[in-house]
Amino acid sequence: MVKSCDETKLIYYFCICFSTIFVFFQTRYMKHLAILLALGFAFSEFAQAQVEERTRPAEWENLVVGGRHMDRFETMAPSRTARANWGAETVRERYVDNGIELDDMSFWGGNILQDKDGGFHLYVCGWPENSRNGHMFWSNSTVFHATSENLGGPYKVKNSIGKGHNPEAYVLDDGRIVVYTIDGYYIADKPEGPWVFGKFEFDQRSHRIIEGLSNLTFCRRQDGSRLMVCRGGGVWISRDGLQPWRQITSERIYPNVEGRFEDPVVWKDSLQYHLIVNDWLGRVAWYERSLDGLHWVVEPGEAYTYAFSRHEDGQVEPWFKYERAKVFQDEYGRVIQMNFAVIDTLKNEDQPNDTHSSKNICLTMNKGLLLEVVNTEPINSDTKKIILRIKGEKDFEPVKDVDVKSLRFGSYAEVNYGRGAKPVKVRTEGNDLIVTFNGKGSGITEEEWAPKLIGSSKSGKLLWGYAKLPYVNYSPAVLSPSGVYEKDGDEWVEIENFGLSASLPQTIMIKNRKGKEVAVNVKALKPYEKTKCNISRSSKSNN
Repeated sequence: MVKSCDETKLIYYFCICFSTIFVFFQTRYMKHLAILLALGFAFSEFAQAQVEERTRPAEWENLVVGGRHMDRFETMAPSRTARANWGAETVRERYVDNGIELDDMSFWGGNILQDKDGGFHLYVCGWPENSRNGHMFWSNSTVFHATSENLGGPYKVKNSIGKGHNPEAYVLDDGRIVVYTIDGYYIADKPEGPWVFGKFEFDQRSHRIIEGLSNLTFCRRQDGSRLMVCRGGGVWISRDGLQPWRQITSERIYPNVEGRFEDPVVWKDSLQYHLIVNDWLGRVAWYERSLDGLHWVVEPGEAYTYAFSRHEDGQVEPWFKYERAKVFQDEYGRVIQMNFAVIDTLKNEDQPNDTHSSKNICLTMNKGLLLEVVNTEPINSDTKKIILRIKGEKDFEPVKDVDVKSLRFGSYAEVNYGRGAKPVKVRTEGNDLIVTFNGKGSGITEEEWAPKLIGSSKSGKLLWGYAKLPYVNYSPAVLSPSGVYEKDGDEWVEIENFGLSASLPQTIMIKNRKGKEVAVNVKALKPYEKTKCNISRSSKSNN
């Protein structure tokens, strides 16, 4: 089923106008104008497509609870249920105090920061509901600063920051707050401002920029630097999280599947990077993980879709679209809440002074467990026993809460489908539970950096988590070649270590300007050290 929307109305109007002008100036035959107009209208039907139902991979039907990222969403934080003044009938009865909403404003995008006193700050964009063109007035939106005493809201606007769309806020190591918006950023010493507008500097390193630089998302690395993913799926690094941003990939990191991808959100916990990207046309998002931020593994199952938020009593708030996902993390980097921009109908159906609009909602997340593998030797198919520590926390007592028989541990490729290693023995150590698994069937190889646990508590609650391996370097070297460039008649490439550990001497494959792969020996590089290699004269030369 395909429904139409005005999201790309400008493209359509441009095509019609260009076709008309071209015909009048290039030919005297009016029939050509008719043909071009017909083609323009046909193109508009294609360009305006807003929803297309995606066929899920057949193997997703075999995923167990906990195998999908979407299984981690819990019921929305309790709030005031009321019949709202706007919204499709399916969402008219909703949690009006969840996130942020106003009758006379349409909100979109944005994420939440917490100050040192425990208060919460939402940086969100919006525009008057009665604006001309309704939702399609989004390009004229304003970024607002809103606050709440509760993570889930309600948030109330305190002041405006400035013009901008799709904001994402983060805190630099010196305490300053950066609020990114499309085509710039605002920066302030305090959560409430005052704000100064600036522009990022981007260094492509001779790479092509993948689908433009908009809808950027950021996460902090261990040394205070920042990793950024742009809308097109390119990865960038900044030493201080501000300037400059340097591109380290030449291809997008998104799943190699059919989809119209945007809305990436990236975050990092104590083990790994996480990424969710939304196929906005298919209304289904994908979840990925990475050890270094450069090489990614796509896990099966929906990260989120539509009409999935629910109340404690089981009532669903079936919003038509969920976009601009953002995360709020605990001290270990685990996500405890996600917030979304939601709209109750097709975007072009949200007109000024009608009963349609958009808001930002907050969804509580199952944060997962703190896990450590005790084995000191790399685990593989020959490993007979795997010993796992499940750590106790203030709100979690594994000795009392865990249904040990339900546990499965191993590679995500096994555990997500109900397979994996099974527990054979258990003991306690302080507040921690130590579980020994039969190594058979774990699927763990020596390339694994974060094996997965899925199970349930004795009360039936989902238990899940990724485990730390004692022999894995969680701050690895990341060698990134620049694009190949010409100098003095030769082809050169600059290779830099963007990782947080020194690299070993190694050989990497580089594609020259004709697309042929060339082997290049690269010396050991310290973090952020770089070397230039001549790939024309010799595949072995570098200096």
